[in-house]
Amino acid sequence: MTKLNTRSLERIEERMHSLDEDSMRYKILESAKSFKSSWMDLGQALYSVWKDKLYKEWGYGTFDVYTSKEIGIKKMTAMKLLKSYYFLEKEEPDYLRKDMMSSRETASVPTYESVNLLRLAKNKQLLDHSDYHKLKKDILDMGKDARDAKKDLTMLLKQREELEPEEARKKRRNAMIKRLLTALKTLKTDIEASKMLPAGTIKEVAVLIQKIEAEIS
Repeated sequence: MTKLNTRSLERIEERMHSLDEDSMRYKILESAKSFKSSWMDLGQALYSVWKDKLYKEWGYGTFDVYTSKEIGIKKMTAMKLLKSYYFLEKEEPDYLRKDMMSSRETASVPTYESVNLLRLAKNKQLLDHSDYHKLKKDILDMGKDARDAKKDLTMLLKQREELEPEEARKKRRNAMIKRLLTALKTLKTDIEASKMLPAGTIKEVAVLIQKIEAEIS
C-alpha cells in the first residue's frame, strides 16, 4: 500500500491549519493523512474533485498538479483511487454501505490496488461469470492482497486459454484490433486539428477506420 512520506504529511497539515474544518477541501486532506485505512473516502472525494474540476477553484490548473502539490500523490495513484471507488459505487453499491463497512475487520478491507484489478477484470471481460465471482469474493470479502489476486487472475486466464485456445486467440486478436482502432481515431483527430496532411489522406484514414470497425462488429 502506498503511504505518504513525512514531508507530504507536513505540507498537508500546514494547509489544513488555514482551512475550514467543515470544508470539502479540508476533509480531502484529512482523508489523505489516513490514506491506508480510508482510501475509499479519499477515492470518493477525488472522484468529485476530478469530475467537477473543483481543483480549479483552489488555484490548480490541472488535476495532477492538485494531487501532486496538495495531497502528495501521483496522478496515476489518484486515478486508480477514484476509479476503484467509482467501480465499487457502480458495481457493488451495497459494499459501500456504512453498516457493512463498520462491521468489517480492517484486515478484510481490500486495498485500492486489489479493487482496481477487479475493475480491470470486469471491464475487459477477462473472466467468465463464475471465475469473476470467485475473484470478487476473494478481494471484497477476504481482502486478498493485490499481488496474490493478480497471481490468481493470471492462473485463471492461463487455464482458460488451455481449455479454450481458439477463443483465447480470437479475444487477443480483437483486443489488438481495438487498440489499433483507438490509435487510428486519435491520429485522425490530431491530423484534422493540425491540418498536417491533405484532406484526401484524412478521408483514407476514415475509410480504414470504417473497415476495421466492420471487421470487429
